[in-house]
Amino acid sequence: MSELIGYLKPYKKEVILGPIFKLIEAIFELLLPTILALIINNGVNQHNTAYVIKMGFVMLAMSLLGFCSSLVCQYFAARTSQGFGTTLRNAMFTHIFSLSHAEINHWGNSTLINRITNDVNQLQLAVAMLIRLVIRAPFICIGAMIMAMILDFRLALILIAATPFLGLVLYLIINKTSPLYTKYQQKMDRIAQILEENLSGVRIIRAFAQKRNEQQKFETANDDLTITAVRVGKISALLNPLTTLVMNLAILAILWLGGIHINSGTLSQGDIIAFVNYLTQILLALIVVSNLVIIFTKAYASAKRVTEVLTTSSSIIENSAESVVPVNTSAPLIEFRNVSFGYNPTGDRALSNLSIRVAQGETLGIIGGTGSGKSTFVNLIPRFYDVTDGEILIGGINIKDFPLHELRQKIGFVPQKAVLFTGTVAENIRWGNPNASIEEVAAAAKIAQAHEFIIDLPGRYDAPVTRGGTNLSGGQRQRLTIARAMVGHPQILILDDSASALDFATEAALRQAIRRSSHNLTLLMVSQRISTIQQADRILVLDDGHMAGIGTHDELMNTCRIYQEIYRSQLAGSEGVA
Repeated sequence: MSELIGYLKPYKKEVILGPIFKLIEAIFELLLPTILALIINNGVNQHNTAYVIKMGFVMLAMSLLGFCSSLVCQYFAARTSQGFGTTLRNAMFTHIFSLSHAEINHWGNSTLINRITNDVNQLQLAVAMLIRLVIRAPFICIGAMIMAMILDFRLALILIAATPFLGLVLYLIINKTSPLYTKYQQKMDRIAQILEENLSGVRIIRAFAQKRNEQQKFETANDDLTITAVRVGKISALLNPLTTLVMNLAILAILWLGGIHINSGTLSQGDIIAFVNYLTQILLALIVVSNLVIIFTKAYASAKRVTEVLTTSSSIIENSAESVVPVNTSAPLIEFRNVSFGYNPTGDRALSNLSIRVAQGETLGIIGGTGSGKSTFVNLIPRFYDVTDGEILIGGINIKDFPLHELRQKIGFVPQKAVLFTGTVAENIRWGNPNASIEEVAAAAKIAQAHEFIIDLPGRYDAPVTRGGTNLSGGQRQRLTIARAMVGHPQILILDDSASALDFATEAALRQAIRRSSHNLTLLMVSQRISTIQQADRILVLDDGHMAGIGTHDELMNTCRIYQEIYRSQLAGSEGVA
């Protein structure tokens, strides 16, 4: 939790001055009952109108000063809490993007979104209450009790006797609700996960008529959340009534004993009225304290969840050097040396003991069955994950020795799923090179075979792209992502099955355009279709994470059984292959 305190450092002045102004208001509030007692004893009882008016103006002035102090505190609290929340969200966002794919996959999108929104909001509220009420409420309780003791120590003993009962109530409520709030947040994560899956997969749900099943799944998770929320609510709801019960019993005892003292002449009417006012202040302050207990119990659960994310270190340790790492031009551009990788350190390996060299300007096709490790192979090159064993070199230099930004500037990566962002067509392509001119953008689009459909769009390169590119077809999205990779003039281009939505003619034109654009471009093409990689300089065949074969199409047709099986299954019928 101490990590979060650092985010309050820019607001030291507000954190100190805010409670001070609130204390000033509390002091004025504590003095008002005593002044009221003086008005009754010295003014009303003695029919001294001038005294009543004079002390009335004193009370008015104190009330106005207290109100102004409260406004200043409110301003400091709002400024601090909002600034704290903004800084914390920025820090979480930056930290999340510093994590590798392994950590992000471990947390999941839904819980990360909840932690950066709901949990931070809860902490913001706690910071505001910290400045406004954490010092004021206890100060009112203690101050009112001291003032009551000054008025009549015997009656104040009743308040002292009630204190252990109040402490017991607070302890029981905190002890019961704290773990429930953690469970509640976890179930909120589950709700968010189901929502994310259903909203992103709404077309599939409708296509397979699974609406009722998904609705039932959501209702089950929602009911589970409701049960936890009701349990928390039932326990928390006991706090105010139990606190009020204890204090009202104390007030009854005080009024009964106070009446006896008034009758005996040892206590004045003004003193008993002031005493009751102090009791009321204590009761109201205790209600505030009880609400603070609920707020800070929630905040404690949220703080643990936020801290958990902030203290998670990335498994990708970046080289902090800023200078460009020299590349050995005589070495293969890409080299895998006995590389093994597993997503789970204790589970099966996705790749096992893989060694391969790729020369500059070479086109390497990668093929294999589902789950054979094709995407894993290419994801290791930009260090989305770190190898478990072995090493990967670019230009003879271990990729771990490159600063990440320098390494990834050398690589144009087009993932399996075409992801676009809200903006225009040109803005999406410029992700690969923010400084690209419109001519460079258009040139990249022509290579990606996207220029033809772009110029038919309303606005052409300024045509809007909705979130995720849902206003474009699958093939159009894939071509834009390829253009995005090409506009940065990468040294290495990785196409991870990113032409699957293209027809054969467009795909063939794409391959030819990429090759014509740069003779030094090293191209890695992952595909399920042999026709896509058939003309590659070499083809790597993967089977269950192992290298099953490598060579040209003709060589693999003679030496690799798995490649032969893939070829026959795809092309035997159309090409008469036996």
